[in-house]
Amino acid sequence: MLKTSSFTLESLLETHDLPFVIINADLKIIAVNRACEAQLGIARDQVIGKPCCESGDECRHQRLFQKLEPYSGVFSNSSLASNQTLFRSHGYPLLDSDGTLYIGESLAYATPPLTQSQGPKMLGESAVFLKLKTKLQQAAETLAPVFLTGETGTGKELAAEFVHRQSKLAAGEFVIVDCTILGENLFESELFGHEKGSFTGAATSKKGLFELAHNGTLFLDEIGELPLSQQPKLLRALESGQFRRVGGTTTLSSKVRVVSATHRNIAEMVREGSFREDLFYRLSVFPVELPPLRDRRQDLPVLVDFLLQQLSQRDGRSYSINKEALMKLIGHLWPGNIRELRNCLQLATGLCDNNQIKEKDIMIMRRSNRTAEQRPPESHEIAWSSVPTAPMPTTSTNPMDPLEQIEANFLNSLINKYNGNRKLIASEMNVSERTLYRKLNRFNLN
Repeated sequence: MLKTSSFTLESLLETHDLPFVIINADLKIIAVNRACEAQLGIARDQVIGKPCCESGDECRHQRLFQKLEPYSGVFSNSSLASNQTLFRSHGYPLLDSDGTLYIGESLAYATPPLTQSQGPKMLGESAVFLKLKTKLQQAAETLAPVFLTGETGTGKELAAEFVHRQSKLAAGEFVIVDCTILGENLFESELFGHEKGSFTGAATSKKGLFELAHNGTLFLDEIGELPLSQQPKLLRALESGQFRRVGGTTTLSSKVRVVSATHRNIAEMVREGSFREDLFYRLSVFPVELPPLRDRRQDLPVLVDFLLQQLSQRDGRSYSINKEALMKLIGHLWPGNIRELRNCLQLATGLCDNNQIKEKDIMIMRRSNRTAEQRPPESHEIAWSSVPTAPMPTTSTNPMDPLEQIEANFLNSLINKYNGNRKLIASEMNVSERTLYRKLNRFNLN
C-alpha cells in the first residue's frame, strides 16, 4: 500500500484519465486509480499486492527496473484482465520523496471490449455534426479504406470506432494501432507479431495487431507519424493481406478493414517526400474530415452534460454547471477541441464548490498573441485566464443569451438544409410542427 506520509506521487494517480497503476521493485501492484476501477471493472483491493505479470521471464516491468528505459507497446496484463485482453501500455520510472524507485504505467484497450463499445458516443445536434454522422454512416456501409482527418482532439478514434460498429464487420475486433509509438524497432513486432527467440526478450510467440484484426477493423491512428522506412512494409501487407511474424518463415494472412486518422497534412507530406504517395492513395479511398469544435458550438451543452456525467461517475459525485459558466464555455473557440473541453471541465470540477461549476471556475488556457519575431525561442506562451471570450454572432436583432443563440443557429441551419420545409425540420428535431412553429416565432425565423 502507498504510504501517504512520504509518497508524493499518490496525487499523480488521479490526474490520469486512462487506467494507471504503480508497481514496486518486488514487481507487485501497489496502487491503481479510479479510472482503472471504472474502465476495467475491478476493485483496487482485488489487485493491490498482486504480481504485475504472470510470467517473470518476459516481464516488461522487470526489464524497466533493470535498464531504467521507458517502454511503449501492446501487452496483455492478466493481473488486471484475462490473458486474452491486450492493452496499449506506456511505462516509465517514478521516484517518491525518499528516492524509492517505482514504475508508473498507463493502460488503454488495444481492442476495446464489446460491452464498452456497443454504441460509441457520437453526440451532437448541429447541422455540421449531423452531416458528419451521415458521412460516417455511409463510410460504414462500404468496406473501402476510410481516411479521417481533422485537428487534434476532434474525436477521430471515436469516429473510427463508430464506423466499425456500424459496419458488416462489427462482430470482429476493433484493433487500435498507435503509430506514434511504432519506431524502427517496434513496428514489425507490434504489427505482425514475432516468434519465440526471434530477439532478446521474446520468450514466447506473439500475435501482431494485424493478425488480431482478422475479419475486423484495423485503426491506424496518427498514420502521419509512421516512419518512412516502415511504410513499404505496411503497404505490402495491406495490398496482399499477407505477412510474416518477426523470426518466422510461415506466410500468414489476415483480412482487415482499414481506417486511418491523422491531424497532419498528408498531401503536403507526400509532396515533401516524407510520406509514400502509393500508401496515401491506398489509405484515402473514402476521406472524411472531422469538423473542429468551434464550427459546432451548438453542440456544447450536450457535450458538457455528457462529459460532466463521465467525471461524476469517475469521482463518485454529481457535478453540475450554471448558466453563466456554460455561456463562458460557448464563447471560447476551443483550439484543442473536445479534448481541451474535457480538460477544462476536469480542472473546473477540482476548483468548484459544492460540486457546481460557476463562471469563476472556468479557466481558459490561452496562447499569446505576440508574433513569432516577438516570441522567445521554445516559448509556448500559454497562460490561464478567466476572462470570457467573444460571443457567437447573433441571427436576430433581439438580444439572446448564448443558450438561445445556439438553438436559433441550429434552427437556421435546418431551414437552409430543408429549404424551409417545416415537416422535414420538425421530423429531424423530433418535435411536433406546432412546437416548431412556436420556436420559429420566438426567434423571429422564417
